[in-house]
Amino acid sequence: MMVINITNLKNIATKFGCKFVENASMKDYTTFRTGGTCPLLISPNSVSALSEILKICKNSSTPYTVLGNGSNVLVSDDGIDGIVIHIADDLNKITLLDETTIFCEAGVKLGSLCNFALENSLTGLEFTFGIPGSVGGAIFMNAGAYGGEMKDVVTKVYHVDDEGNEGLISGDNLAFGYRTSSYEHNGYIITGAEFSLKKGDKDEIKTKMSDLLGRRKDKQPLEYPSAGSTFKRPEGYFAGALIEECNLKGTQIGGARVSEKHAGFIINYDNATSSDILELIDFVKETVEKEKGVLLTPEVRILR
Repeated sequence: MMVINITNLKNIATKFGCKFVENASMKDYTTFRTGGTCPLLISPNSVSALSEILKICKNSSTPYTVLGNGSNVLVSDDGIDGIVIHIADDLNKITLLDETTIFCEAGVKLGSLCNFALENSLTGLEFTFGIPGSVGGAIFMNAGAYGGEMKDVVTKVYHVDDEGNEGLISGDNLAFGYRTSSYEHNGYIITGAEFSLKKGDKDEIKTKMSDLLGRRKDKQPLEYPSAGSTFKRPEGYFAGALIEECNLKGTQIGGARVSEKHAGFIINYDNATSSDILELIDFVKETVEKEKGVLLTPEVRILR
């Protein structure tokens, strides 16, 4: 791993009162609970702090990786080169802008956003309830489930670019697609977003949230560390069904296993390493392509 002079970054974090951890273990910051370390992890507590951190990185040619709740990533066992900017609980403000519009910062957990919408009798976000991610990460990949996607409710997204300048993108310029958005390509860091919802019945909203959470618990291996659905949905197919048809449920490499509850999930079954998981991902891809003629694409982002 490269040697980085982190003194200036620690000083700016201290100046703004941001939390930081040296030699941070990525096992503590990802839902797969695997991965090596990074030299420095900083959790910005304001857009101003984030802007200053990025300016220092730019001026010192310090590489950085942006991490949210760590629910859709796999960090190499060798760790991450450069620092990690952790957009998490310290960027967690939620505000009602008008009767049907919510603004929230990127570190807000989707569950917290759903509950805020419920308290204000707003419908449209129920599909996200139970997704173990943050707002920033969900927008970055246009997270979706049960017939809903972030593109259905997000109208404006605020960000900071790699030089520390604030900006926003709205409407069609967000370029939402299946598990993608403009932020996957522009390199900007999402800091917040506006959600356009509709007035609804609080009891009906609560019932739908509970129903979807129950369906997740019934069908998904939530009792094991994972990154959710491992593969994107191939056009015309379902990844989990293809994997099951290849009799891969329960297949294990090292401590990584194809879930027997839902074949679309690769789980950290028994102290898996990231290498175990990557090897199993490759094995599943090769088997499905050989037997079904369909090439699966990982939904999980690999960080090194």
